[in-house]
Amino acid sequence: MAHLFEGVGVALTTPFTDNEVDYDALEQHVQYVLGQGVQAIVVNGTTAESPTLTSAEKDTILETVVKLVDGQIPVIAGTGNNNTQASIEASQRAKSLGADAVMLITPYYNKTNQRGLIEHFTTIADAVQLPVVLYNVPSRTNMTIEPETVQTLSEHDYIVALKDATNDFDYFDEVSRLVDTSEFTLLSGNDDNVADFYQKGGHGVISVIANVIPSDFQALYEAAQRGEDVTRQFQPIQNLLQATSVDVNPIPIKVLTAAEGYGNYEVRLPLVPLPEKERDVLEEAYQSYKAGVKA
Repeated sequence: MAHLFEGVGVALTTPFTDNEVDYDALEQHVQYVLGQGVQAIVVNGTTAESPTLTSAEKDTILETVVKLVDGQIPVIAGTGNNNTQASIEASQRAKSLGADAVMLITPYYNKTNQRGLIEHFTTIADAVQLPVVLYNVPSRTNMTIEPETVQTLSEHDYIVALKDATNDFDYFDEVSRLVDTSEFTLLSGNDDNVADFYQKGGHGVISVIANVIPSDFQALYEAAQRGEDVTRQFQPIQNLLQATSVDVNPIPIKVLTAAEGYGNYEVRLPLVPLPEKERDVLEEAYQSYKAGVKA
């Protein structure tokens, strides 16, 4: 089986205007990233503020993106939570709306053990019969998918990829050793480690910063695949990423998507916007990045 995708997938933000989903801005944003060479679009994930979206909003967002993409690249729907049956129902709806795959986070709060992870993920995959991306982000869930568990899950026909947001290359090395990387897709969930991730054999990234610099981030991947040392090429992006580390995702990236006209600068509670001073510093860093690229 071919990899789900290789290169840059964008973890799409959800634009808001007056605390409502701005579907016009969403369409403009999707058309932009689609035209800039991204290889997949992930909707209703962490960056989309999915815990604050209603089921109806999630469905309409997914429908909108699927229609615009029109089969050109995979559309992956974030449908995981800490309720297995609810994840099944959300995944089945996503399938009916045209999603090409679903992304499932590890259960949080009522976190389980490794046997429970296997049962949780395989039960969903069996019920939905759609490609599954496992999402391992222990910094948010206080739970990790151990390498041996990834190995077991990778043998399932529908579990085809791992989004690895551990930022732990010992973990990456062990997973790479245990799974068939010719068929199972290894994707970074951390924009700041992609240069090393690619060098170690990673297949791509589900990216936050690609919301605003998709072609630059894809070009970095392509240069790495040509065997180039991308350290110097990555440095300006790394500087921008450092500026976005001022607060938790997606608070900073929405400063930049708003600067590009994709909705107002709004996040939903419990997230709160950056103070004006910090926002100005971030916008200045972004404009400096763009000016440097054009120079």
